[in-house]
Formats: sequence, C-alpha cells, structure tokens
Amino acid sequence: MEVLSLIGSGFAVAMTPLNIGLLLMGCFIGTLLGALPGLGPVNGVAVLIPLTFAFGFDPTSSLILLCAVYFGCMYGGRISSILLNIPGDEPAIMTTLDGYPMAVQGQAANALAISGVASFVGATIAVIGLSLFAPVLARAAIHFGPADYFALYILAFATIGGIAGVDPRKTLLSALIGLVLATVGLDPISGVPRYTFDSFHLYDGIEPIVALVGLFAISEILLLLEKEAKHRTKAIRVDRWLPEWKPIWGTRWAMLRGSGVGFVAGVLPGAGASLGSFMAYVFEKQKSNKNGTFGKGDPRGVAAPEAGNNSAAGGALIPMLSLGVPGSGTTAVLLAMLISLNVQPGPLLFERQPDLVWGLVASLYLANVALLILNLPMIGIFTRLMMTPTWALMPVVAAITFVGVYGISNSVFDLELMVFFGVLGYILRKLDISLVPLVLGLLLGGDMERNLRRAMSISDGDWSILVASWISVVLYILTVAFLALSVWLAVRDHKQSKSERLTEG
Repeated sequence: MEVLSLIGSGFAVAMTPLNIGLLLMGCFIGTLLGALPGLGPVNGVAVLIPLTFAFGFDPTSSLILLCAVYFGCMYGGRISSILLNIPGDEPAIMTTLDGYPMAVQGQAANALAISGVASFVGATIAVIGLSLFAPVLARAAIHFGPADYFALYILAFATIGGIAGVDPRKTLLSALIGLVLATVGLDPISGVPRYTFDSFHLYDGIEPIVALVGLFAISEILLLLEKEAKHRTKAIRVDRWLPEWKPIWGTRWAMLRGSGVGFVAGVLPGAGASLGSFMAYVFEKQKSNKNGTFGKGDPRGVAAPEAGNNSAAGGALIPMLSLGVPGSGTTAVLLAMLISLNVQPGPLLFERQPDLVWGLVASLYLANVALLILNLPMIGIFTRLMMTPTWALMPVVAAITFVGVYGISNSVFDLELMVFFGVLGYILRKLDISLVPLVLGLLLGGDMERNLRRAMSISDGDWSILVASWISVVLYILTVAFLALSVWLAVRDHKQSKSERLTEG
C-alpha cells in the first residue's frame, strides 16, 4: 500500500502541464532518434542533455524528458530493423533476424505491431519491477559502508561490457582511461592540483556532461563524416497499417518470457539492453523453435527480443537510482546529468527527493501508454522521417551540441574540451574500444577513490577492512565470477573466429 501511495504522489508530479508536455515530446523525439540507424538511446540522450540545462529545467523535469527519450529510442529501434534490415541501435539487432523476413513476406504491419506491443509489455513489466524492487534495494544499500561501496564499484567495472563477450583487455583499458580522467582536478583531501596542466578551468575536474556529449555525439558526427556516401537500403513498402490481432495474441507468452529474462539482465550493472535482447531471443528460440521457424519470420522471434530489450532498459534504472551505479550506457549518461544538477543517486535519494523518484516512475507508466498509442498509427510518418539523409541530419545535431554545451557554462574552454573528447571517442571507436567503461570510470572514479580513502582512514591504513564485511566478500566473489565469465567468452570467440578463418582458408 505504501508503494501505491508513493506512486499516486508521483502521478501528481508527472501530470503537471510542463512534465506532460516534455514527456510527449521526449516520446516522439526518442522514437524518431531510435528509428534513425546509428544514433540510438545513448547518443539521443547525450545530444538532448545540454538543452535541459539551456532551458533551465529542474532535475525532475529533465529526468522525465530524457527517460522518455530513452524509452522512445528503445521503441523506435525496431522500425528500421524490420523495414530496412538495419538495426537502429545494438539491442535491435536481434529483431532483424525475424522482423525483416516477416516484412519481406508481406507481414510488415504485423511485425511492427507485435514489436510495438512487445515493447509496451516489456517496458511496463520493468517499471512495475522498478516500483517494487528499487526501494527495497535502496533500503538494503543503506547498510553499505565505504569498503562495501568500493567493492560494488569494482563489481560494476568487472561486469560492464565483459559479460557480453567484449574483449576484456579493451574493456579494462577503457575503464582505466576513465579512472585517470576522474582524478583530474583538486585532490579531495589535500587540495593539491592533479593533471590540471596549470589550467584553472580544470581545478573542479572534468564536467561529465561536456565529456559525454563529446564522446558520443561529436564522435558520431566524425564517424558519419568519414563514411562515404552510400545509398540507403530501400524501405519495404507497408500497404496497410492495421495489424491482425491473432498473431499478436499468439506471441503473448514470448513477450512475458522475454520481459522476465530482459529485466534480470537489465538489473545487472553494466549488462544493459543488448544483453537483455540477446538472452530473450536465445531463451525463446531454445524453448519454442521446434519447427525450425526462427530466423525465417517467426513472430515470436520479434516479440521476445523487443520485450527483452525494453524490459532491460527499465531494469537498468534500478541500480542507477538505488545504488548510484549505472546499469547501462544510457543510464550512465543520465547519471552524469543528475550529478551535474547536484542530485546524487543512491540509497538516500528515495528519502531526500521522493518527488523526483516517484515522479519519474509515474512518468514511465504514462510514457509507455503514450508510446504505444504513438507508435501504432504513426509508423508511416516515422518511416518517411527515417529516410532523412545524413547531410541534413548531422548539421542539426552539431548545432544542438555546441549551443547546448555553451549554454551550460558560457565557456569556450568547455567547447574545446568537448571537441577533444569527440576526437578521443572517435579514435577509441575506430579501435573498437567501448566508450561505456570510460564513462563509468569518469563518473564513478571520484566516489570510488573517496570511499577507498575513507575506508583506509577508518582502519588506520589496514587493507584488511576491504574484506572485513560479508557484503564486500560477496561482491568480490561476484566480481571474480564475472571476470572469469568474461575471459571464457573472449577465449571462446577467439577460437570460433580462428576456426572460421581456417575453414575459409
């Protein structure tokens, strides 16, 4: 009953005219950005963050807008996957396996409707889970000491990216770069400048928003400028927009199973929607592919990954809000926005700023309904907008990033720093090094250092305090398990690629 009362107060916050307007705008923009191949939720949210500062929105309104964009991107990624066979973002990759074959077979309307309803089911289940489990986790996290938080951050770095089979060496390198960047500025205890190069602009450290906009938005612009002009894949014509009800109803269990699997994957720090989509598809294929129809246009192969990636996206908000540890790349960007607004996510957030937390939760319920209503009748509009050429889109993105970042601090230095991070992000992406561990290092590095030094101060320099509690011991055991899994996946992928090369040779 307490949760229902809190959600009720959250609806009072979410349904103010400003927040409703921002929510609807975020849903529309997010769906469009998700449908445009290559942008995705991380870049979409990163591009819009400067506007929240420029217009002076409060933290609650800013978070409602950006989370609506986040959820909208997760919905929109399926459109290009089904009609163009080009995933709008990484989590939508699994949707292409059966979504595009359905479209080729003349079932585009059914595929789009199934994916839209599956997205709604997955996201709604995730928000219900967020309502129930985030407060419980926050109350448990109150008992964490400095050493336990240090162990939690170690676990976050161990799980980010590696669980999906990414090269652990590159993941570690990216995380170390982020940790080094987090040390820039005045030492929190001694006040000694570190890595500031005698520039007073860096005495307060690196502004996370400036770094994130550069790493994601500017690097994306550079990558697109580098590519030669290519003809877009012609979208499959959709002659009707009214789907059949029977195929949608036939995938109801696939939606529910995919939602459950995706939610668990989303709650894991660093796993994110990509893993949720992959796990949901694999699980459903193992359970339901008795006739070998998966990969050939099976509706369940559309429903499961779409429910999984949207459920994982909502689940990723749980560790971000209750522990201050992002569950995905997009929630890492949201975490940076909150920190810049002097809002510290963690176990005390639910007590100190309940309006923000429950206003966000209530807005996500509304956003899911709005996205379902928006996506079914407006697929034709999104399909045409999806064909916007890169030369017309990128100048708009560049203008928004430069104007927005300058509006935060009115500092030319921040623009230069943004460009620097854009070039750095471009180089790392060319080397196939994920930016998410770097973002995690930049965001969590300061708190990680402070908790370590606080623990050492309490123990008078005795390192055994780091393993003195059962909480930290459990977290370290999980860390070792995830690292072992990461190495095993990397070795397996290396052997598979080597075997394929030998076979081709």
